[in-house]
Amino acid sequence: MPVRVHAILVVRPEGRTPAGAHLRATLAALDAQTRPVDALTIVLCGGDAALRDIAAGSGAEGVITAPSGTGFAAATALATPRLTGDAVWLLAQDTAPEPRALARLAGALELAASVAFAAPKLVRWDQPSEIVSLGVSMSRFGRSVELAEDELDQGQHDAAEDVLGADVRGVLVRRDVWRTLEGLDGALAGADEGLDLGVRARLAGERVTVVPTAFVAVAGDGAAGLPTGRRSARRHYAVRRAALHRRLSYAPALAVPLHWLSLLPLAVWRTILHLVAKQPARVGPEWAATVVSLVRWGVVARARTRIRATRKVSWTRLAPLRVSRTELRTRLDGDGAEADAPIRSDLRFFTGGGAWAVLGALVVSVAAFPALLAWPALGGGALLPLRATVGQLWADAAFGQRALGLAEVGPADPFAAVVALLGSLSPVDPSRAVVWLWLLALPFAVLGGWFAATRVTERSLLRILGGLGWALAPTFLASLIDGRPAAVIVHLLLPWVFYTGSVAHRSWAAAGGASLLLVGVIACAPSLAPAFVVLWAAMLLATALLRSGRDVPKVVWLLVPTAVFFAPLIWQRVLEGNALALLADPGRPEGGAVPADAAGRLLLAAGFPTTDPGGWGGFLGGAPVWWVPLLTAPIAVLALLALLTPRWPTGASLLAITLLGIATAFAAAAIAVSASGAGVVSIWPGAALSLAWAGALGGAVLTLDAGVPSRIASLRPAVALLVLVVLAVLSLPALTAPLRETAALTNGPTSTLPAYVAAEGRGDVRLGTLVIDPRGDGVLARVVWGGSETLGGQSTAQATRIRPSHPDRELADLTADLIATTDPAAVTGLAERGIGFVLLLAAADADADAARPLRLTAAASLDQRDQLDAVGDTGRGTLWRVETDVTPRAEPSRSVMSIAQGVGWAQIAVVAICLLLAVPTASSRRSARRTPRVVGPVPKEAR
Repeated sequence: MPVRVHAILVVRPEGRTPAGAHLRATLAALDAQTRPVDALTIVLCGGDAALRDIAAGSGAEGVITAPSGTGFAAATALATPRLTGDAVWLLAQDTAPEPRALARLAGALELAASVAFAAPKLVRWDQPSEIVSLGVSMSRFGRSVELAEDELDQGQHDAAEDVLGADVRGVLVRRDVWRTLEGLDGALAGADEGLDLGVRARLAGERVTVVPTAFVAVAGDGAAGLPTGRRSARRHYAVRRAALHRRLSYAPALAVPLHWLSLLPLAVWRTILHLVAKQPARVGPEWAATVVSLVRWGVVARARTRIRATRKVSWTRLAPLRVSRTELRTRLDGDGAEADAPIRSDLRFFTGGGAWAVLGALVVSVAAFPALLAWPALGGGALLPLRATVGQLWADAAFGQRALGLAEVGPADPFAAVVALLGSLSPVDPSRAVVWLWLLALPFAVLGGWFAATRVTERSLLRILGGLGWALAPTFLASLIDGRPAAVIVHLLLPWVFYTGSVAHRSWAAAGGASLLLVGVIACAPSLAPAFVVLWAAMLLATALLRSGRDVPKVVWLLVPTAVFFAPLIWQRVLEGNALALLADPGRPEGGAVPADAAGRLLLAAGFPTTDPGGWGGFLGGAPVWWVPLLTAPIAVLALLALLTPRWPTGASLLAITLLGIATAFAAAAIAVSASGAGVVSIWPGAALSLAWAGALGGAVLTLDAGVPSRIASLRPAVALLVLVVLAVLSLPALTAPLRETAALTNGPTSTLPAYVAAEGRGDVRLGTLVIDPRGDGVLARVVWGGSETLGGQSTAQATRIRPSHPDRELADLTADLIATTDPAAVTGLAERGIGFVLLLAAADADADAARPLRLTAAASLDQRDQLDAVGDTGRGTLWRVETDVTPRAEPSRSVMSIAQGVGWAQIAVVAICLLLAVPTASSRRSARRTPRVVGPVPKEAR
């Protein structure tokens, strides 16, 4: 007997098309049916006047008005009391059936009384030959799986019949089954509604079938189905919300509490998986769906009640219709074929000579620094020992008590985390890691420069030029010879920032890696922060204008980890009213940079951060060195010529980086925010010159790659060789300085304190030493905790302080009482604060005569103290030990510990996110192979 069909058409004006366009097409398709509907009810969600007029003229038996936020399930529930006939046809304004669709769907119900509902083949609105959906199943653990999706319709699925469920759009449901099952479940948030209806129908003993010959075109912006766009946050939320709701609704009663308890741990695990899969946009919807599922117990109870009331068969009857694990893996992974052939060339690191260049740099490094092979620690310049254990290294990197000062509490410099990471590479003897850093600096620089050059050229010779040119940069060699660890690390990290950051807009893997590397760069050279903010803003603007909006979050993320790591420091500096101190160099303040005068700016523009360009003044014994800056002219000329090449946009970007680096160097040389003793120290401009050198060297490589006409292409190797020869000549004094004993590097020390103190304090950082330094104009005093001053224990908060803090005043009073009075409480005050030793430093040669009276007075006063035991003269001064019981340094307060834990967990979380994003996956590697390695257009002859 022919079934009578009552159609429910739900309309919600939220699509991208003009109001009513899809609705008119759908109503026209209903009128064109060879088997017309017997009744039509329209549910209008929202108050759009145009849609109301169309609905009023449609001939529908009724038009129901509902709020605009009404979902498809709720809208169909509103129309259910008006149903007549034998079957209900579920439609939305963007579901246009072809003329014979209803006849074929109704035929499926007429032929088999056991069929609860029949589903059509959904095809794309503007491309009917592409299948959108034809049946839905689920995995063993409840994951919904489309049986046919985004496929070209070639009749390959026309034999399909029995399914577990289907997309809800266009399904024809028997009215008695519809009422028995109580319609759609509104708690599914618009996802898996047809699947859930099919599962409940199957459990009620009914069948669900698809009719591949019944076509319904869908546009994807109607009230039914998932929101459009696979990257839509609403879509991800709906899918996850539906999955969790179905899991709680379908699970056995005893397992429901276990599923509920697993929601939060599962959300954490899935967050990790989303980050590894380079899908951070799904993290927010994941947690939103989890939280909603945790609190909405009522909808789960009602869903379970409905299933229990209608269920007639066991869940095992559904097993044959589920998707197996093998089938699921095949559907998710595909057959491995790629739609587009890879266009990325081989890296050619070994065959192209990159490995030989790195090996050669290692040989040069060993020849230039042979003594380092035997040194246990490295000293001189800004170098200091590291803590004795890995735990102490990371303690210095955490928020809390500082390693210098009487009772200093506050955030650590982010540079301390870089030092801790470096020291962790040599856990038995962390200070030796700095020695190995110096030995491997040249080959690491070549390696980084070579990989950065792969973003500019495909030519092996020019990549080698990029690697060697980066290792021979004057500012890098000056940092190595002068003992500036932060500047050395900046130079080693910058090419990797360029390598990953230049393609950060392409993938989350590159964005994650670049963001973490950028933390390291800014931690070692905070003065580069303004320059990188400018570059980040330019990249963000270019990405927003030239690429799709979904790439913008990748660029936005680049600065997020740096902001998290510097947030405590920024907060402290702002409260102190000393925001400019954020630019101070971390570590021990060290002078020696060029002055901020005209001559100094000329040297900076040429790439030299010191007054002796390249060390040639000392090498030639005072001979004129005006010609030395001219040796960098070939690089500068080639960089400028990049603007005249076919790849001029890339050349202009590299030139902008160069100019930005030089401008930053000018500003750094003119800013002095750190104090060293009684003097001030300007910011080291060498880090900014490393940035400028990266732009200039990249521009030079680009010119040789794309700016040499084909008729004189044979000159390219000669020009590249000339540049390398010039750089080699320029680096000769620096590379021979250790052999000539003119470098600032020294063998150790392993501690800045006497050996007696170092032995006592090696394992106890709560033991303090008061270090008194008599000067001609006063006394400098500081407290060192543990066995030595350390590189990671330095604090820019103390070096840049513009007014004394309360601990500073207290320390000044203690020191004055100790050396200028006979008050016995002075020594007791030291012991109560955890100070067990007093070290009176020997006077420096330049200040020996002026400081002698004050030093003799201080020594005499200390010798007269009964509670001080004179250990004697050491290589670093005269040492006394406090004889009274020394109370260990007090632990931080509970509030400080709470802040420290919060800051620590936030920083750990952001590092974990960066690492998870940076981990390559099979999908990210396939995607990378489909994009060129070189950034910007590449001439055909260079490929």
